[in-house]
Amino acid sequence: MIYHFSLQIAALFAGAILCLLGAVSFAMEGSARNLLASFPRSRGAGIVLLAIDLVWSFWLVSTMEMGEFSAFRRPFLFGLPIGFFLTLRYVDEFLAVRALGILALLVAEPLLDAAFFRYESSRLVLTVLAYLLVVLGLIWVMVPYKLRDQINWFSKTTARWRGVSVFGFAYGATLIALAFLRY
Repeated sequence: MIYHFSLQIAALFAGAILCLLGAVSFAMEGSARNLLASFPRSRGAGIVLLAIDLVWSFWLVSTMEMGEFSAFRRPFLFGLPIGFFLTLRYVDEFLAVRALGILALLVAEPLLDAAFFRYESSRLVLTVLAYLLVVLGLIWVMVPYKLRDQINWFSKTTARWRGVSVFGFAYGATLIALAFLRY
């Protein structure tokens, strides 16, 4: 295990983020829609997210047990910053979306790690979120224009936007409640 988060801490963290995103997107509907519509092509957001991805990946490679691949640790540590700068230089299209996809893949692992070897059926609420992050992360990295299409679909009508916001908030509140009551 790389991360040492309990299921309760992981659920609280994920629930707090979902509640925050849901509440902000519901309360500030107009500005949140505009911000989200401009996100896929935002170079600044892409640089910040990719830098977070770089730091997290660098930490992972430098601290995790690699077994028979431990001889590759130094080349990976050398290649990560090079890949970061090459990505900034040559990947202009949907950089923010691709970086968000990488971050979604990185975030899913601690959530799954926290639920590993836990037998409560309520752990599946967090596990479903983690696997959703994995699927979305893979899609956003490989086919980044899909996030733009998803944003356009969610923000097409006010009812859809509010429904997604309320669902995110409710899912986050469920995770928080489970963290206090079941985990």
